[in-house]
Amino acid sequence: VQLVESGGGFVQAGGSLRLSCAVSGSTSSINSMNWYRQAPGTRRDLVASIINSGKITYAESVKVRLTISADEGKNMMYLQMNSLKPEDTAVYYCNVMGLGMGVYGYWGQGTQVTVSS
Repeated sequence: VQLVESGGGFVQAGGSLRLSCAVSGSTSSINSMNWYRQAPGTRRDLVASIINSGKITYAESVKVRLTISADEGKNMMYLQMNSLKPEDTAVYYCNVMGLGMGVYGYWGQGTQVTVSS
């Protein structure tokens, strides 16, 4: 399984960005599709997740402002980010987990999001 992200960039506070993640390979084994982020000097944190059952969860700090979505074939996943804040500045990673994918699943290369105040 390979993941390639796009859509990061520089935006002013209050602005919007949409991140995309193209997923290729054995997508039928995927159980969850996730977005993480990591700011300098901090750990990588889960931002949003879609599970096969359809359940969607968000970190408390991004609820309402960020929306995760994916297509039915699990070939694309998205993170729509609105009302961005400087504290949203981080490298964003897409991730998939599922059968035979190990403990950590597969990861994209990361895309930088910078929000200026």
